[in-house]
This record gives sequence, structure tokens and C-alpha cells, in this order.
Amino acid sequence: MSLEAIEKVTQIEDQSRERKAAAEVEARQLVADAEREGLALLQQTRADAAEAGRQLLREAEERAAGKAAEISRAAEAESAALRQAADKHLDEAAEFIVGRIVKH
Repeated sequence: MSLEAIEKVTQIEDQSRERKAAAEVEARQLVADAEREGLALLQQTRADAAEAGRQLLREAEERAAGKAAEISRAAEAESAALRQAADKHLDEAAEFIVGRIVKH
């Protein structure tokens, strides 16, 4: 093998090692970038999920408050109706009681 051929082989081997090292550096960088982007996406997803949970909770609380107000209005209306019915019978009850006391 001539000296020129040996130098050419050595040069090609050196270039191959450099390309391999560059490829390894690039691969490590790609992995690091992918991990960083994955973590950022995971954090964003968690933040979005937490916000969605808070929004669902606010909506549920609003629905519960509306339902509570509706129940309160219905109870107040029923209470007013019962008071009116009781007022109508109050005179009758008083007359009945007076009548029982007077008769005895």
C-alpha cells in the first residue's frame, strides 16, 4: 500500500470519527431538546387541566347557587302559602277554643 493510500485511508477514518462525534453530539442535543419540549408540554397540559378543573368547579358552584336560590324561593312561597292558610283558620280555631272554654 502506498503512502498516499495510507494517508487517504487515515484521512477518511478521521473524517468518519468526526462525523460520528458530530452525529452523537447532534443526537444528544435532539434528545435534550425533545425532553425539554416534552416537559414543557407536560407542564402546559397540567396547567390547562388545572384551569379546566377550576372552571368546572366554578360552573358547578354557580349551578348549585342557582339551585339553592330556586329551592329557597320555593320554600319561601310554600311558607307564605302555609301562613295564609293558617291565618284563614285562626279565627275558626279561636272561636272553637272560646266555645269549648265557655261551654265548660
